[in-house]
Amino acid sequence: MPHPDIATRSDLELLLRRFYAAAFADPLIGPHFTEIARMDLESHLPRITDFWESALLRSAAYRRNAFAPHAALHEREPLTAAHFGRWVQLWSATIDGLHQGPLADRARAQGERIALAMLRRTSGEDPATGGSGGFVPLSAVLLRSA
Repeated sequence: MPHPDIATRSDLELLLRRFYAAAFADPLIGPHFTEIARMDLESHLPRITDFWESALLRSAAYRRNAFAPHAALHEREPLTAAHFGRWVQLWSATIDGLHQGPLADRARAQGERIALAMLRRTSGEDPATGGSGGFVPLSAVLLRSA
């Protein structure tokens, strides 16, 4: 049975809760959320949902600088291509487990674009020009079938 497409803020909240459950538990990127940033998901989730609602559902809910917290985190503990690659893997796998359709496709593509932009801005690394490696493009993600 096919999964429905992303259609509402509630869909995004569920998607983000599932994604962050996986991200917090991940041995590579989890410590950035749990130990370094000490992220309180319940207080942060409305802002993250605002961001994705603006990006995917074209609302005007998000009016913050999405890069600033990542830059601050990178200053405390550098974020590498491997970290962003793992983020993309988990993001894509979470979307694939819940949704199919044009907005789900856009969410996957937007996630990869955001990860690449964050990597470039935090470290100056650009996988397209032969960075240090570690970034996993969506085409190589094996978790979709998991």
